[in-house]
Formats: sequence, C-alpha cells, structure tokens
Amino acid sequence: MIESWVINDDSPLAVSTAVSPAAVTSDLRSRIGRGQFETWLTGSSGRLLAFVTNAERAMVMLLEEEGDPGEHAVDPGAEGSSDGFVLSNGADDAYPDEDTVPVHEALRLVERIVGTGSWPADARWVVDR
Repeated sequence: MIESWVINDDSPLAVSTAVSPAAVTSDLRSRIGRGQFETWLTGSSGRLLAFVTNAERAMVMLLEEEGDPGEHAVDPGAEGSSDGFVLSNGADDAYPDEDTVPVHEALRLVERIVGTGSWPADARWVVDR
C-alpha cells in the first residue's frame, strides 16, 4: 500500500484530506501565495515531510517520526545563504544555500515523496540521524 499524506493545518476549521501527488505542488504554491512559507505533511505511516521556503529556495526534510533528526535535500556546491524563511511561529530564519534547493526542485522532491514515499533517484540529500 502506498502511503497517503495530509497537509497539517492548525486551523480549527481545517479538514484533513489526503493530498495527491498531482495536487501537492499547486497546494504548496497556493500556501506560498497566502504567505504560508512553512508546510508540514503527515504520512499515514507517521512520517513527516517539511517544506519551508522563502519563495526562491526551500528546505525539504523527511522525518521518520516527530523528534527524528531526519534527512534533508541539499544543493552541493551552492554558496552563500538565504534568509526570509518565515516559520509559523514568526521566526525569520536564514539557511546556507547548500542546505536548501531552488523552489522548483523542492516542489519536484515533495511531489515524488508524496507519490512514492521516497526521494527521486537523482535527488541529493543528507541523513541527519
């Protein structure tokens, strides 16, 4: 059975419905357009998928469970850092560019993980465990 994923939304009126691989990219773009730069998805197996962006670059993290250091997508050789990663708690973070990927790549990674449960074969990521 393929893992299903839902977008976590803290709104009391939110309905948790499974997000499809075909819809997750447009859902994330809509959230960015509304100023929601941090999105967490929960898989039916209990895994967590994080997407945090500044609309140009994004951090994508896959955790086995809450509290797991997990693994995250990387851009080896990228230089510098980027700020503007606004978290749901109001923090405005900056990350080294090598620990984030361009937003179009991040969306591709999230779509693949939601669809298959794993990173694409050509993706680069680091295990933080």
